This record gives sequence, structure tokens and C-alpha cells, in this order.
Amino acid sequence: MVFSPITIGNRMKKNLIFICIILAFGSIQAQNSENAGSVNGSFQMDAQFYRPDPSIGITDSTIAGRKIGMNGYGNIIYSLGNFKAGMRYEAYLPPLAGFDPRQEGNGFPYLWASYNSELIDLTVGNFYEQFGNGLIFRSYEEWTLGYDNSMNGLRVVLHPMKGMTLKGIYGSQRFYWQKFERNSRGIVKGVDGEFNLNEAINGWESAPLRITFGGSAVSKFQKDADPIYNLPENVGAFAGRMNLGTGNFNLMTEYAYKINDPSTLNNFIYREGRALLASISYAERGLGIVLQLKRVDNMSFKSDRSITTNALDINFLPPINRTHSYSLTAKYPYATQPNGEMGLQFQVNYKMPKGSLIGGKYGTGIAVNFSQVNDIARKAVNDTTAIGQDGTLGYSSDFFKISDHIFYRDMNIEIDKRFNSKLKGVFQYMNLLYDIATIEGHTGDPAVKANMLVTDLTYRLSGRKAIRAEAQGLWTKQDDGDWAALMVEYTIAPKWFFALADQYNYGNEEKDKRNHYYTVSAGYTQESTRFAITFGRQSEGVVCVGGVCRQVPASSGLTLTISSSF
Repeated sequence: MVFSPITIGNRMKKNLIFICIILAFGSIQAQNSENAGSVNGSFQMDAQFYRPDPSIGITDSTIAGRKIGMNGYGNIIYSLGNFKAGMRYEAYLPPLAGFDPRQEGNGFPYLWASYNSELIDLTVGNFYEQFGNGLIFRSYEEWTLGYDNSMNGLRVVLHPMKGMTLKGIYGSQRFYWQKFERNSRGIVKGVDGEFNLNEAINGWESAPLRITFGGSAVSKFQKDADPIYNLPENVGAFAGRMNLGTGNFNLMTEYAYKINDPSTLNNFIYREGRALLASISYAERGLGIVLQLKRVDNMSFKSDRSITTNALDINFLPPINRTHSYSLTAKYPYATQPNGEMGLQFQVNYKMPKGSLIGGKYGTGIAVNFSQVNDIARKAVNDTTAIGQDGTLGYSSDFFKISDHIFYRDMNIEIDKRFNSKLKGVFQYMNLLYDIATIEGHTGDPAVKANMLVTDLTYRLSGRKAIRAEAQGLWTKQDDGDWAALMVEYTIAPKWFFALADQYNYGNEEKDKRNHYYTVSAGYTQESTRFAITFGRQSEGVVCVGGVCRQVPASSGLTLTISSSF
């Protein structure tokens, strides 16, 4: 969204008044205190210079004829005793390829002031917060996705007694640069409480059983202006959680319930929403075991019922599949399906002892991981109404029944081994099933079935110099076919790195799309400041963080990143 000069002027005036109030209050506090205040902050700029590259389908710049895209921000935080205040300036001029065009603009979208004591933590302005695992409320920012649903309002955290924490929030969510209007997106209110028995009860501090309980309630208000349906203006959601630990075992579980919330995303059905997240783990020296379960049923919760993109989410539905870091194993990341999914993850980490046959001189790490996410099983409410038909209850679903439809399955094993004092390696195998039609919206495309191998070797040349090489392979008969990837990186710790990389889509059925996606990059770090520059190609794909994803178009050119903190 591009603001007119008048709009920018009015917004800037309000922001400057707020900043002046913060600074004035800080000055008064400084006069009444023996200690001077402190200032810290951070800065980052990501810029891309695009060039035409017809061989990968780019005949012009990827941003409406513009040759440059830039995302940048600067954070400044002022602290004085119990008082803190901060602001963040952002500029998307224009946003990088793949970011929502409504992010275009610049200004101060994040201004806040807080007071913190042993009893109370009070914040006015913009803030981030999370209740429990986020099933009914999480406000957060993810720079790499261009995602920010920060609250603008009031946040209160109380510690009335040892072991007890109470939270309250009230406000509206950020929606790019659009000003809040009462008849558009809704107002969000919520409370949360958590009670740690081991901290609250004398003599329980070192008890063998560790117990924590918590509960939340969140409500959104959005005016009903729909000409067809009678929509609920107040939508409430509730959640309860428990954490039990004894010895090496730990059990965590949270259940959430949301009243009927018809929206564009669920085709305006009146079914209630439910979510369950549970995890049991065991850990001892050299061994870790985790089993996670999740069920989601109609749990999209937005402050504007008309939004279908990654914006205005009140809640967060955490993924339970492994997050991969290598380029090809991360090519098909999973995006959480809020309308319905049921999944599990099982992981075992084991460290082979030093001196054993497999462990060798330095020991060997083995990680085995399995995760699978299915659709939930749905039944028609009656004989005359189709499943998911708008204006109805939508469907019925037994809580512990799953569909045969698999959204995502990942089986992988990773071995981490040091061969000697100079050479170490990581070796990974991954078997994947990925429903690209559902997750990426490629209607009619078959599910991707792929096998992948990764070899990652690091050789230390000296105390500060090392060379690392990656070789990856992805084999599939679906989507773009087979891929190979190579990367060589040379580092001079702690300041320099240089890298050459290439991804080659050699198995594409269309021969003219069997392209090399090469990159040349270098970086320099001086204390808390880092410069990185990359020249080359970026293949089309999906970037996901925490189950939230965005599409990345193919691009070619130069990328510059500068970040610093003080």
C-alpha cells in the first residue's frame, strides 16, 4: 500500500508526538535517578538488484518493472531503571520479490513504552505476547517471511505471588500499513494465567514431581456487515494446558476450543473449532526421545474473517515435523492446515559412546525422525447437505479419526561423526511424501514422492581457517523432477566467509527448464556488524518458518544484506 503525502504526514506527526513523550518521560526519570539511561538497538537491510535472465523465465525485473527491492528496519530501545521505551522504523521500497505488495511503504509501525517491577509489567503501544503454546493467541514477527501481527494496545503481566503469572491483553493487530478502523478488522482481548506448584508451595522446590497448570481465554469483536449470513460479532476461544515432569520424563499437553467462527477461509461454516497438542519426552546423557501429537479442526482464528493470506492470525498452530536446514531437504516444507489436520512426530537422538565400535574416538551422533500429517476424517451432517457447504455446520468429525489423505510424511536419519581432529561430517537420508496440491495450491498435481541424500564435510585447515563442502541429491518423478546441489564454503573465523553453490534441475521433464541455479557469495563480520553479498539465481519455491509459508518467485541478480546491533 502506498500512502499519499497527507496520510504519511498525519501518521508521522502522531509518531513524532509519541516519541517526544517517551523521550520527555525518560529525561524526567533521568533527572530523578543517579544512573543514566542506556540505548541499544539493531539494524538490518536486505536489498536485491534484479536482472533479466530469460533462461529461467525472467525477461524483466520481478517487481513490476522495478530493478531494485529493499526491506530494512531499525530498532532503538531506551532503558532507565524499570522504564523502557522503543520504536522500530521499517522501509519496504519496494518490498523484495515474494513479499506481499501491501507492505510497500515506510514509517514507524512499532512504538512502545513499558514499566516493569516485581509485581507488574505494563506495556502501552505495540507489543508481542503468547499464551501457552499459542493455540488461541500468539503475536509475533518473522522478518524472513514478512510476517508481523503485532498488537497495538495495552498489555499487563502480574506476579501476585510466587509461582503465579497473570496476563491481560487488549488491542488491534497490525495489518501492513493500514490504519485500524472499527468496522474493518476486529478488536482482540484476552487473559492468561499460569501456576507453578513447585514455586508456589513451600518445600516443593525440589520435589520429584514438577507440576505447572495454565489457562487462557481470548475474544475478538468484529462488526457483522454480511448481507447474507448472521455472523457472530464476538468469537471466544478457550484453552487449558498442563506440564508434568518427573525424573527424566516430561509430559506437556494443551487443548483449545473456539466457538463457531464463519469466515472466508472455512467457507463460512458454523462448526466449532478444536485443537490438541501433546508431547512426551525422555532425556538422559546421550539419549533423547520425543513423541508429539497434534490435532487441528477448524481452528483458523483471524481478527478479520475475510482474510485468507498470512495476516491477522490471532493464534498459532505449531508444526510438529522436523525443520530441515539443507537447501534440497528444505525444498518441500510443510505449511500447517488450519481447517483440519492430525499428525505425529517421533524422534530419537543417541550419542554412540566414545571408544565404542561405531562411536570411535570422538563418539557418533545418530538422529532418527519420523513425522506424518493426515487430513481429519469428515462426515456429512445429514443426507441433504454437502460437506463444508457454506451457511451450515459444515461437517462432523470423530476426534480421534483420521483420513487416509496424507498431507505430509517425512522419514529421515542423520549421522554426525568426527573422524579426526580436523575432519567431521554430517550424513542425512530423507524419504518424503508431500501433497503439493493442498500445501502449495497446485490443483490436480500428484503428491511428490522423493528420496534425498546429503553429505556435509568440514575440514579444519588451521585454528581459524576451514573449508566445508556439501553434496545433495533429490530424486522424484513428480513436480520438477530430480535435483543435484553442490556447495563449497571457505571461512576465516571469525570475520570472513566465501562460498560457491549450484542447484541443478537436471531431471526436469521439460529440457529447456533443466537450469543451473548458481550463486557466489561472500561475507564479513566485524564485532556485531555483518555484511553479506550474493550474486546468482534463486529458484522458485516456498519458504516456511514455523509452519507459516510464503511463495518465493524465481529471481536473478545481486543480493546485499547488512545487519548490526549496538
